[in-house]
Amino acid sequence: MKQHQLGHNQVSKIGLGCMNVSWIFTNGSALDPVRRVEEALPAFHAALDAGITFLDTADIYAPTWDAFGHNEIFVAEALRTWSATKEQKDKVVIATKAGITRRPGEVWGRSANLDYLLRAAEASAGRLGVDKIALWQHHRQDPSLHFETQVENILVLKERGIIDQLGVSNYDAKQLQQAVEMAGPGVIVSVQNEFSPKYRFDLDVLEVCEKNNITFLPWSPLGGAREKSVISGSSAFEEIGAKYGASPFALTLAWLMKHSETILPIPGPTRPETIKDCVSALEINLSDEDFAYLNENLPPQAEYSQELLPKPAHRA
Repeated sequence: MKQHQLGHNQVSKIGLGCMNVSWIFTNGSALDPVRRVEEALPAFHAALDAGITFLDTADIYAPTWDAFGHNEIFVAEALRTWSATKEQKDKVVIATKAGITRRPGEVWGRSANLDYLLRAAEASAGRLGVDKIALWQHHRQDPSLHFETQVENILVLKERGIIDQLGVSNYDAKQLQQAVEMAGPGVIVSVQNEFSPKYRFDLDVLEVCEKNNITFLPWSPLGGAREKSVISGSSAFEEIGAKYGASPFALTLAWLMKHSETILPIPGPTRPETIKDCVSALEINLSDEDFAYLNENLPPQAEYSQELLPKPAHRA
């Protein structure tokens, strides 16, 4: 398995986005006790057996508000029950996120209040069964707080030793650069933003990542479970994929990685065969000519993500 330097950790060049098995909208296989054992756990074990050592989760990944932390609990179980040595398990980096709130009645919100983030990180560590979270990421910005206050608050989590490495999510290029300047060199090691053939707004974020040695973790790299049709059928991705003997989905991951060495895709396959397909993207040596052809034949650009709005104000 090809490797990627994520801060001071070396992880697999492709990670596993873990949300789908706990998500009601994808009929998550970890939600049913039988499917959890017969489908979800074997799929995660297959990913680990294939050499994937980066798992991405979040406290919000759950079927309902009162099952908060569902996916973190499952990911911990998957790693614990994996038939591998302690040395192999110790190489697995689990990243989690917080900053989105969820209350009775499925009322969603955001909070970057320091007390909330401290409690959220401590709860995540407990669910993951770790003393210190390997990589914690600020999931969403809170429009009720100044941007600078939020960055100061997430830095406290690292200062207090609750987390090992720090990342952010859904930051634009200017926000990421400001956060880097506030945190200091090497403190922010990752950014997790949407990026796929149909969502291409954050090429300037990639530039900030390259300048500051930050890993870019594209969420929904295949466009999301409901949008995969844009890279299948008669698309350029299927055409060029056939040239490489690859599925359009594996080719999409190769296309993402061709953009920059900083990119570490985190697709969310839930079956051993689709995990194998995703890993096969690492063997695709996409030529400059085919990369250009794909860029000339991309699906229509999606609308700017509401995940980035409203943007918080800055201090005067």
